Amino acid sequence: MHPTRTTRALLAGTALLAAAALAACGGRTGNQQTAESTKAAVPAPAKKKPAVQGLPGMPPVLDPKDVYAADRPDKLSPVVKDFPSRVYVPNTESDTVSVIDPKTYEIIDTIPVGRQPQHVVPSWDLKTLWVNNNRGHTLTPIDPKTGKAGKPVDVHDPYNLYFTPNGKYAVVMASLDRELVFRDPHTMERVKTVPVTCYGVNHADFSPDGRYFIVSCEFSGELLKVDTEKMEVVGQQKLPFDGAMPQDVKISPDGKRFYIADMTADGMWVLNGDTFTAPSLLPTGKGAHGLYVGRDSREMYVSNRGEGTISVFDFAQHKVTRKWRLPNGGSPDMGGVSADGKVLWLSGRYDAEVYAIDTRTGEQLARIKVGSGPHGLAVYPQPGRYSLGHTGIFR
Repeated sequence: MHPTRTTRALLAGTALLAAAALAACGGRTGNQQTAESTKAAVPAPAKKKPAVQGLPGMPPVLDPKDVYAADRPDKLSPVVKDFPSRVYVPNTESDTVSVIDPKTYEIIDTIPVGRQPQHVVPSWDLKTLWVNNNRGHTLTPIDPKTGKAGKPVDVHDPYNLYFTPNGKYAVVMASLDRELVFRDPHTMERVKTVPVTCYGVNHADFSPDGRYFIVSCEFSGELLKVDTEKMEVVGQQKLPFDGAMPQDVKISPDGKRFYIADMTADGMWVLNGDTFTAPSLLPTGKGAHGLYVGRDSREMYVSNRGEGTISVFDFAQHKVTRKWRLPNGGSPDMGGVSADGKVLWLSGRYDAEVYAIDTRTGEQLARIKVGSGPHGLAVYPQPGRYSLGHTGIFR
């Protein structure tokens, strides 16, 4: 017997009611089940890690493709924005620091310091300038806000001075003592002494993550690789050039190469710091000495002390694109770039003078007579969040 149309309708209605009852009792529809299953399958978002895993305590890297991203024109830290712009020139044979007003190109003060001042070094926190009195075995602090010198601090053989990227230690390059000395960055109390087997430790720069730094050894023609956190030498190599005399050290903006100026090889060594394999030589000029990165991170200025020139090195093209010659010669040595990036300031080591050079044209803007043996001058203030030392390596 076949059900009637009425019976079929009643059966269908009953089935619908049963389905509705199940749903009302907490049953899940197909759409609900799919949505909840999908939701459960999506993992919780992972915490975003910084692009560069820096040394513990180090300020985060602003741009992994440019370690100098904080050094743009006039991008001064709030710490230094009210400091007067000055050029501080240590005169190694006069035992003084000449202070130049960069607007007038005139010496406005001469500060007596200790024996054989080699470099004027901005502290990690940007608040102090330390004069490295190498043979006087002291550091003279200068307040860059007032220009006044404070009481000297006893530190043996301070040829040069650096700071770890986290600001935890000062690192004294004790050249004649053949030591790297890690000290408290404020009191300069000795924390750890690291003896080295090379001669003439003098200049350095840090990897982008701050976990190691490369050191040049001038008198034995060697390079060191130092673990920052362990405070240990982890690599050492002899440069492949007879009589090599490595000087200033700078890292490329992308952090992939270190450049080391060499006075006798007349150029820069190009080094992969991570692998620390043998470097290649890139000629720049006779007596290559100081290395200074421009404010746009595109070029680096190389002072060729032996021929009175400045080579302009293009990072992207990996070559020297221009060479500027000082009128009437000179001995361009150490220095820095003005806060606005328009002027390169260099000491004239053997001519008792300082040069101001236009970074757009290479024109000499001024030639200023100072004391005898001017060396590691500091232009201050400069852009950046903190200082790694020397005459001004800022990040």
